Amino acid sequence: QVQLVESGGGLVQPGGSLRLSCAASGFTFSMSAMRWYRQAPGKERELVTTINSSGDSTNYADSVKGRFTISRDNAKNTVYLQMNSLKPEDTAVYYCNAQTYWSGGAFYRQAIWGQGTQVTVSS
Repeated sequence: QVQLVESGGGLVQPGGSLRLSCAASGFTFSMSAMRWYRQAPGKERELVTTINSSGDSTNYADSVKGRFTISRDNAKNTVYLQMNSLKPEDTAVYYCNAQTYWSGGAFYRQAIWGQGTQVTVSS
């Protein structure tokens, strides 16, 4: 069973930091690019950041550039999102995602989503 499980969300004051984790199972994690999305109340889900399968190429939305850092540990099948200098507008449910994956020798062009973790930035 392919699965992504996020953790690490919570309540933090403006200017604070949080580190999200996303543990993958059921597919060959080291062969999938990974993404973090977020969805704020009443808004569409937006792409926050991406990382390639080897971890040496990343991209960020302008709104988080310079504050957020995506990384991965392929030995631990985990992708991370380090969030610094948090702002109230970063409040959202954060989801990790793989758009495609390899499992059992087969390639799947279907997205895997985690259940999401709530991040609330408020004083």
